[in-house]
Amino acid sequence: MQRVLIIATDGFEQSELVKPRDLLAEAGAQVTIASLEPGEIRGWDQKDWGQSVPVDCTIGEVSVEDYDALLLPGGQMNPDILRTEHKVIEIVRAFDAAEKPIAAICHAPWLLAEADIIEGHTVTGWPSIRTDLANAGAAVVDEEVVVDRNLITSRKPDDIPAFTEALMAALNMEPAEQSA
Repeated sequence: MQRVLIIATDGFEQSELVKPRDLLAEAGAQVTIASLEPGEIRGWDQKDWGQSVPVDCTIGEVSVEDYDALLLPGGQMNPDILRTEHKVIEIVRAFDAAEKPIAAICHAPWLLAEADIIEGHTVTGWPSIRTDLANAGAAVVDEEVVVDRNLITSRKPDDIPAFTEALMAALNMEPAEQSA
C-alpha cells in the first residue's frame, strides 16, 4: 500500500485536497493529512469557506520515512501560510532529497520555490505565481500537468484528474475502476 502525505492548512482549495485524496484512497493508497495544528482545517470553495477536513497529525509529528509521496494542494491562502513555516519547508526538502514524488497544484508550487528545489526543473502553476517560479530558477510552462524527475505540478482544479493520475503513475498505482 502506498502512503501519501498531504500537507495543508486553513484556506486550502477544497477540490485540490478532497478530489486527489479520494481518488488516491479509492485506488488503495493510505492518505494522511498533516497540518500546523490538530483538529480540522477549513477549505476554500471558489468564493467562500468550504468544508472542513480532519487533521490526522501535526507537521511536528511527520516523519518523511513513513510516506512514499507528498501532495500539496493549492488555494491562495494555504501555500502562502505554509511557505513561512520552517518545518514545512524542511519536510518538502526531505521528500526531495529522498527523491520521493512531490505533487503540487495551483499556488502550491510556491512551497517548492521556497524550499529552493525547482532550479533547473520544468514546472507549471497558477498564472499569478509563474514569475515567482521562474525567479526561483525553474522553466515555467502552461500545461495541464508537468512531471520533471520527482516533481509533479499542475495549474488549477480542472487539471486534478491528470495531476492525480501522474502522481499515481509515479507511485506505480492503478486508478480505481470507475463505475458507469
